[in-house]
Amino acid sequence: MRSAPTILHLDMDAFFAAAEQASKPSLRGKPVVVGGLGPRGVVSTASYEARRFGVRSAMPMAQARRLCPNAAYLVPRFQLYRTVSEQVMELLGRLSPLVEPLSLDEAFVDLEAGGVAFESVGAREAGERLRRDIRAVTGLSGSVGLAGSKMLAKIASEEAKPDGLVLIEPGTERELLAPMSVRILPGVGPATGEHLRRAGMTTVADLVEAGEDELVRLLGKSHGASLHRMATGYDDRPVVAERDAKSVSVEDTFDVDLHDRLRITMEVGRLADRCVQRLRASGHSGRTIVLKVRRYDFSTLTRSETLRGPTDDPGVVREAAARLLDAVDTTGGVRLLGVGVSGLADFTQEDLFAQAAGEQVVEEPLGPGDEEAAPVAEAEAPAPEDPAQRRWLAGHDVRHAEYGPGWVQGSGVGRVTVRFETPTAKEPGRVRTFRVDDPDLAAAEPLALVEPAGAEGGEGGGAEAVREGEAGAAAGQDSPLASRPKSRSEGGGPGSGAAMSRP
Repeated sequence: MRSAPTILHLDMDAFFAAAEQASKPSLRGKPVVVGGLGPRGVVSTASYEARRFGVRSAMPMAQARRLCPNAAYLVPRFQLYRTVSEQVMELLGRLSPLVEPLSLDEAFVDLEAGGVAFESVGAREAGERLRRDIRAVTGLSGSVGLAGSKMLAKIASEEAKPDGLVLIEPGTERELLAPMSVRILPGVGPATGEHLRRAGMTTVADLVEAGEDELVRLLGKSHGASLHRMATGYDDRPVVAERDAKSVSVEDTFDVDLHDRLRITMEVGRLADRCVQRLRASGHSGRTIVLKVRRYDFSTLTRSETLRGPTDDPGVVREAAARLLDAVDTTGGVRLLGVGVSGLADFTQEDLFAQAAGEQVVEEPLGPGDEEAAPVAEAEAPAPEDPAQRRWLAGHDVRHAEYGPGWVQGSGVGRVTVRFETPTAKEPGRVRTFRVDDPDLAAAEPLALVEPAGAEGGEGGGAEAVREGEAGAAAGQDSPLASRPKSRSEGGGPGSGAAMSRP
């Protein structure tokens, strides 16, 4: 435990929804909900305006629509979110070499390691400067918590929301935590919270009063002892800059339950290929293949198979997933499928044990004249896209040959409605409707949320050095984005192109 509040926790405010509001002037100050728009979609993020109606993250989208029918419902744009996240993480990296990202919009920072702050005054100044710089570079707001431990810094950032800063002085931990719910502590989820409630413990003070022995009896040695330390305000976990990935996985929820065994098998193969793409992008291979199946009655089955060595071969992963599926009864219907790889390694071991059965070929030297007889694989030209089948996802970026950049408000019955506006516009843009196969309308990349320094109106608020650095990073790039994302995200899930409600 530190004697000064030099651990900083940053949490961007309603990140996905706030980024959408910043890029769409017509949605500013109005309820916005981002997530899967299909019948079984869930809410990823809700703006603070939508939260007033009771909309929350992880809520079924159908329930959110009932609570807030007039909100704008949008499909996530992960390309934009990753770009903004990279800008924020770069600012955090200027504070310290020890930055521990938890997600796209959340991270811990060790201010002492960067020589930025060693006491309360310096830590507060660093936190306020960070908030100003984030606003100048991204146009978004973030909440900052400062404390002597990671647990308390995270609690402080929650107390600071939205768009604030809270500093917890070391020595005040017990007094601060005592009246709070046990759910505020790391490791206390709904199940553990209910177990403690039945034992008569609802606040952190109740945990301290019960003592370590009682918590160990209720929760086990490891969890009980750890929870008691947290309840007394003790948390000595360091900020770790590099966090090793434990697994890579992908999953899809289907709008309608799948009953056809062939279709289910094809979906598992497709998920296995996507999983391998992510695995390779992360520079890993893995030994354990995991299949997840959620059936019609919401029962979830997980099956796994451990290979003899790590692999990133799509054929190996596909075949292992198919073998696992053979052991699962899907006759009642399947609503969700997932494929994952765990037991990760930083290298790929040769497939010495013929894990990809049937794919090994014995190569023999060609004889005279055999070159002409050898088969030559011809690359098949991709089939031309049918313009009438183009999907226009609500909230995604488009560009029209005449009207310029805009975003999809909704689509259906052969029509797509577009609002033409840019992030830097002062007023909402005009709305036009086109045929889905209009040749003048095309998908586009997201525009930068904030104009680079040097553009018109570049003398805005914020740190001048930060803005100059961002302008230099953006110079010479063809894309309007300030920095390129590391990977392009896939579109929304099935049904995600449903029209949104007009705000």
